[in-house]
Amino acid sequence: MTQVCTSRMKQEITTFFEGLEKWREELLLLREIVLQSELEETIKWKTPCYTDNDKNIVILQNFKNFFALGFFKGSLHSDPQIKLISPGKNTQSGKYLKFENREELVENKELILSYIKEAIDIERAGKKISYTTAKELKIPEELANMFTADPLFESAFNTLTPGRQKGYILHFSQAKQSTTRSTRINKYKERIMNGKGLHDCVCGLSKRMPNCDGSHKQLDHLVR
Repeated sequence: MTQVCTSRMKQEITTFFEGLEKWREELLLLREIVLQSELEETIKWKTPCYTDNDKNIVILQNFKNFFALGFFKGSLHSDPQIKLISPGKNTQSGKYLKFENREELVENKELILSYIKEAIDIERAGKKISYTTAKELKIPEELANMFTADPLFESAFNTLTPGRQKGYILHFSQAKQSTTRSTRINKYKERIMNGKGLHDCVCGLSKRMPNCDGSHKQLDHLVR
């Protein structure tokens, strides 16, 4: 069973790189550098992600004008050379090292490895990020990880009203299992990206806008 999963994971990683229209060679080189650390390679959010004892440490990131190595707990780094960049002004966890060409990777190889080592040390020390959210609610780790993997998703979440943020955080946090929390987040990701709250109307039929009044059930009836 393990061998099958490993084979599937390797294929997904291969598919990721083959599907890149830009930064393919650069990200392959960045991958080589990361694999020189103690981290294990896996695939999460359809992207190569690197873990230590199953804890997310860094992730490859592919943007239009640059590529990067994202650190899930970047805000906890000492960052002596001030290299880490925050995806947005409201970001409280993930940061990334930004690159624009292959030469930067070659020149900064040892720096990259030193930042990865600190990231591993931070995770092994059990350091936690103190999030400030609506009503001081704690953001679930699964949501924080997805923010790091997808800065646009984090930006969309932060544009929601405090009440909508609170509703989602409570809904996600109430699940006891990590897999269930991740499933809930993925289920509502599109809704969040569209600026909708947990109980907002998305079908356009509600007579109690912006709240849902169950009118979407008419669509279910028509489909049947």
